[in-house]
Amino acid sequence: MLRDTLLYLSQHDGLRNFALSNRTARNFSHRFVAGEQLSDSIEVTRTLNQQGLSVALDHLGENVTDEHEARAATEDYIRALECIKESGLEANISIKLTALGLDIAQELCEENLRRLLSEAARLGIFVCIDMESSAYTERTIDLTLRLHREFAQVGTVIQAYLYRSKDDLERLLQEGVRVRLVKGAYKEPPDLAFPQKAEVDANYVRLMGMLLARGNFPAIATHDEAMITAACRFARDHGISRDAFEFQMLYGIRRDLQERLAREGYHVRVYVPYGSQWYPYLMRRLAERPANLMFVLSNLWR
Repeated sequence: MLRDTLLYLSQHDGLRNFALSNRTARNFSHRFVAGEQLSDSIEVTRTLNQQGLSVALDHLGENVTDEHEARAATEDYIRALECIKESGLEANISIKLTALGLDIAQELCEENLRRLLSEAARLGIFVCIDMESSAYTERTIDLTLRLHREFAQVGTVIQAYLYRSKDDLERLLQEGVRVRLVKGAYKEPPDLAFPQKAEVDANYVRLMGMLLARGNFPAIATHDEAMITAACRFARDHGISRDAFEFQMLYGIRRDLQERLAREGYHVRVYVPYGSQWYPYLMRRLAERPANLMFVLSNLWR
């Protein structure tokens, strides 16, 4: 019930507008969002790199309904690529297809994506296509597979809570596509997604085993220590090098765990969002895992 409520609030226009215009809320968001400008995210990335952590930059914004906004988002992503290269940072980027115009027209989205991937190829930077709700899963997988044949540095995300994810992952593995594995953060009906946390966790472990055994430098994205322990054990038992995969975690959450894993010799990448549209992102992160909400409330209390 709590998760459903938070997901509902993430789409509430009135509450979103209030949060975006409220100074206290904006200041608090900086615990989990680098800032509203690209320059803010570059400074955060530089600090994280100095701590031995890699970064995935995410310019927040999705479901654009205007072609001009979609092309502007493409320019924003390209500027991020250029700043990463110019600054010599250990970072890549994550993008959303609906920010590139997928809700407007498939052709517009693909045109923007090709331009973005061409620039990323020139600069030698990996691009991960984020997975959004199940309404976009098929198109995201298909587009990733098709463009991966032209641009080797593109990958995507698999959500463990969807029933279809095992089959989708198999298709991606056969093509050598880099994959980030997450549990999933959108509200989905029970005919499409596992309704119980225990079922999602079990499927996450199954998919994680497939990725570690056969994946192309996969990303195990979780703050769940049980999942992390399972990944480390699987890698050890199957002779998989720590250099063959990475853990990914969100900026501002479990910094202690990020630093500990890095000290132990694991690759750790921190997902660093930035931009003015931070409210829906933050609410989904709270809904994704109750421990995140308790972490936020404890910080508010302090």
